[in-house]
Amino acid sequence: MTSGRPPAQWRIGELAGALGLNPKTIRYYEALGLLPAPPRTAAGYRLYGEADRERLRFIAKAKAVGLTLAEIGEILALRRAGEPPCAHVTALVERKLAAVDRQLRALAEFRRELVALRATAAETGAAPAQVCGILERHTPSAAGAPVLSDRP
Repeated sequence: MTSGRPPAQWRIGELAGALGLNPKTIRYYEALGLLPAPPRTAAGYRLYGEADRERLRFIAKAKAVGLTLAEIGEILALRRAGEPPCAHVTALVERKLAAVDRQLRALAEFRRELVALRATAAETGAAPAQVCGILERHTPSAAGAPVLSDRP
């Protein structure tokens, strides 16, 4: 039984299902210009080809290494303009590595702060205080703590 479509063409739901995406995500990528608008059937259904599937796989891989949709758009724009985007990707990776290094230093400092607070708690115990003697007697570092949550 054939659907009357050429081979390697999928409707949005089929493509989304094959890639583990929500159809709304694909439409969103189209709206952002990350994915070109596909041709439509007479009934108005979007039809996607192999190039669209590969583009969506590229987007997923780029997101998996921490690139934003805006950054992915820059890469795709360079490619559309005929420029090899790998030098741009290398620069993005360098910036992301620097950001991760800053975050790691901040987290290491925050860990030291928490260890010091734990020591203060052990020394202070349940000493009388207005609210909590552990926090009131502790002198925090100048860096301040990053905002973290223990919620998953």
